[in-house]
Amino acid sequence: MNGPLSGLRVVALEQAVAAPFCSRQLADMGADVVKIERPGAGDPSRAYDSALHGESAYFAWLNRGKRSVMLDLSLKNDHDACERLLERADVFVHNLAPGAVERLGFGYDTLTAHHHRLIWCGISGYGPDGPRRDSKAYDMLVQAESGVIAMTGTPDAPAKVGVSMADISSGLYAYSSILTALIQRGITGRGDRIDIAMLECLTEWMSPPLSVWQGTGKVPARAGVRHNMIVPYGAYPCADGAVMFAIQNDREWRRFCGGVMAQPALADDARFVSNALRLQHREALEALIEHRFREHAKSVVLGWLEAADIPTGSVNDVPAVAAHPQLAARGRWTTVASPSGDIPALLPPHNLRGAPPRMGAVPALGEHTNEVLTELALELGARE
Repeated sequence: MNGPLSGLRVVALEQAVAAPFCSRQLADMGADVVKIERPGAGDPSRAYDSALHGESAYFAWLNRGKRSVMLDLSLKNDHDACERLLERADVFVHNLAPGAVERLGFGYDTLTAHHHRLIWCGISGYGPDGPRRDSKAYDMLVQAESGVIAMTGTPDAPAKVGVSMADISSGLYAYSSILTALIQRGITGRGDRIDIAMLECLTEWMSPPLSVWQGTGKVPARAGVRHNMIVPYGAYPCADGAVMFAIQNDREWRRFCGGVMAQPALADDARFVSNALRLQHREALEALIEHRFREHAKSVVLGWLEAADIPTGSVNDVPAVAAHPQLAARGRWTTVASPSGDIPALLPPHNLRGAPPRMGAVPALGEHTNEVLTELALELGARE
């Protein structure tokens, strides 16, 4: 099946999460992604787990639709093959250790000296310069460096985010940057260099608390499953569990006071008339909410919230998300082929009506080596 990126050649010298997540988006949209893997174990994420009938859940999620080519880049023939693949690529994506691609001779200046249309995209922890340029980076370490861990958790203890937030954000910024560079190349005829730093991706997402600090000298407090800058917003206990709801504006606040709290006058209480004041007096306000809720069942409180048109949500666990009725109604679950048989997969959320994603198979290690090298030889022969 073709896609909007059909005909685009991508060479990915990648591992783990960040770059594979980027190149998988390109593969989903029809690009031919050639994934270079080292002989033996291949991408380390192949061994992260064996949850899907023996296949790694991480590897399957990140690498479907790609062609796996096994090359030992320390060997001249394999190195030459990779170099020739790059000479014919539209995009090069990598996230090896700092300086590794340059030592291999695949740095931006080297590759683009005679290949002006190449889009070169490197993903690293801290970027190609600065005092931390040579530091290795893993997701949790960057969550810590960026302040995300300091902002996450309860007042008593910080916590990391439960998904690979630094990796995923950098993969998405790399993907969107590559698409932008492709549009630019269509205008100028030239490729570009893209350097994605995981730290910069997460500090961009940290802008609200950073701005609060810069503007007031105060740091928003960790608030567990409540918002640290908007009140009330989060989970509040009832007699048989907790409900989650969010107040985003003054209209909702007034509806909440009258329809949920049964205290219309509370909306004009001088302590609570704006979000800034509600945040300042959150302890008093949340004590009132908890007093109102704690003697009533969740179903009763949810009824109040829904009648007042207050946004609510459920704190779902993993099995509940897998069975989420909204995902089922929209047909978001499908299967993809793998070396161990069909495995479940979620459709990516691109949702281009005229370009459904290509849900390609998860490749076995080196599965496409002969195929890709044969194609390369044919291209070289045709050129000669």
